[in-house]
Amino acid sequence: MMGYYFGYDGYGPTWGWHVLGGILMLAFWILVIALIVLVIRRMSDYTNHRGHANSGKNALEILKERYAKSEIDKKEFEEKKKDIES
Repeated sequence: MMGYYFGYDGYGPTWGWHVLGGILMLAFWILVIALIVLVIRRMSDYTNHRGHANSGKNALEILKERYAKSEIDKKEFEEKKKDIES
């Protein structure tokens, strides 16, 4: 009886192979997509942390850069500088 479901019935593969094949194909594509997502996340984490972890800049240097780029005004610069130095 098992040969009928997962075997050859004389005309072609039986429905059991079609169902099993569909399930295996779905599992294969889920695995491929999960692997791609994992690789992208690892690469993203590596590039995000690489630039910040070993930059060697202290808080005052970063504050000066932000002031030079006009991201903060002089008043905010002075306030934050006092916070850093204290």
